[in-house]
Amino acid sequence: MDHKAELPPHVLIFPFPAQGHVNAMLKLAELLCLGGLHVTFLITPGIHRRLLLHANVQSRFETYTGFRFESLPEELPGGNPHSADRLMQLYYALNIAAKPFLRRFLVSSRLGDDSRRRPVTCIIADGILSLALEIAQDVGTPIIFFRTISACAFWSYFCIPELIKAGELPLNGDDMDALVANVRGMEGFLRRRDLPSFCRIADLGGHDFQMVLNETQQTPRAQGLILNTFEDLEAPILSQIRTACPKLYTIGPLHSHLKARLREKRKLQSTSSNSLLQEDRSCLRWLDEQPPKSVIYVSFGSIAIMTPDQRMEFWHGLVNSGKRFLWVIRPDSVPGKDGEQHGSTELEKGTKERGYMVGWAPQEEVLAHPAIGGFLTHSGWNSTLESIVEGVPMICWPYFADQQINSRFVGEVWKLGEDMKDTCDRVTVEKMVNELMDVKKDHFTKSADEMANLAAKSLSEGGSSYSNLDRLIQDITLMVVAS
Repeated sequence: MDHKAELPPHVLIFPFPAQGHVNAMLKLAELLCLGGLHVTFLITPGIHRRLLLHANVQSRFETYTGFRFESLPEELPGGNPHSADRLMQLYYALNIAAKPFLRRFLVSSRLGDDSRRRPVTCIIADGILSLALEIAQDVGTPIIFFRTISACAFWSYFCIPELIKAGELPLNGDDMDALVANVRGMEGFLRRRDLPSFCRIADLGGHDFQMVLNETQQTPRAQGLILNTFEDLEAPILSQIRTACPKLYTIGPLHSHLKARLREKRKLQSTSSNSLLQEDRSCLRWLDEQPPKSVIYVSFGSIAIMTPDQRMEFWHGLVNSGKRFLWVIRPDSVPGKDGEQHGSTELEKGTKERGYMVGWAPQEEVLAHPAIGGFLTHSGWNSTLESIVEGVPMICWPYFADQQINSRFVGEVWKLGEDMKDTCDRVTVEKMVNELMDVKKDHFTKSADEMANLAAKSLSEGGSSYSNLDRLIQDITLMVVAS
């Protein structure tokens, strides 16, 4: 009898090598390991080194005998991309280097003599890596896509051909508040300025725009689509997506889902970091000394860049608000020599009295801290979900890609905070901080608490995300039976 026939399914997870993508897909990997599956996580050597250096992945995953990291070729750019341009360079390099490697890996998996695991029985690839789809189909391996963005952002991407056909793209004129009519389900509130940032171009033939368009249109060709969201948050848009991708698995918020399943398995962990940057935990001790819900947390993620002038406007606005603040300023977030500029004596004094600055923070723990009363964010999807889970209202200052549409939903649809896109001046910053933390505090807190309760409900046994994860694991297992 073939010993391998008794082994669990073997899933190859292939994320795009950037912080937000790796973070979400590592959490999915651990959930699948808890579900009894074997997992190989395919990543660049540079990202692997950063995870080993800054996160606790080694101690966490060594408890799962069916998990392993697999490195892509050394010549592929690694590290942590910190600009939109670097992301695109990495994407094109990945397409060149990863294709032959992935094909060889899948074939050798079938021919190998590893008695501890099956050959790869399913691929879960990042939804912007359709290169994996082509190879999976060539070698006959089922593939599921995982989009690490929101459902609303994915659907806006998917509807771009309709916008072009209707003449809404490229954008004509200067009225960025004009409504967009051809993203189904968003007709009444989506403005031009809320479209993904890459839509703000005159030439639709550009490589970057065409890449996003083409990658998104490949999604229905996969055996399924995983989204890090939950039904009660994005139900109307999810119903639209199911018209194109009926095999849909909504299993989020992933970070909270993982914690719930670990508690269920009695595998308690004090921290669970997938950070590619060194976290400064001293900010948690500072938060311990602050009153409940008195601090606004400020972080623009791992990629967003601001000019020196924008940095000064935020700094003035935060200090002038009179509110306590914890501000994450990555060393590379303000490029150029001017990024080292210092503030006035007044700013320095206000920061010393009420503020705390770090280069990077353990964000999940920060948002869960009782001292946090608001979040000034770039509206990345992981950050948005982490804020929703903790019931923390948001001020949104989106940087690029999906963040523009996320911020519109936070402000206009979910009523979880303020949308500050396309502006950055100290008067507006001060005003919105005071509204979030004081004037409209009760209104936003009520909405945030209600959504946090719905998120928790989706993760309880029988909830939508809980059930959909079980369904995903069952469907992956059935792929082995069918092969």
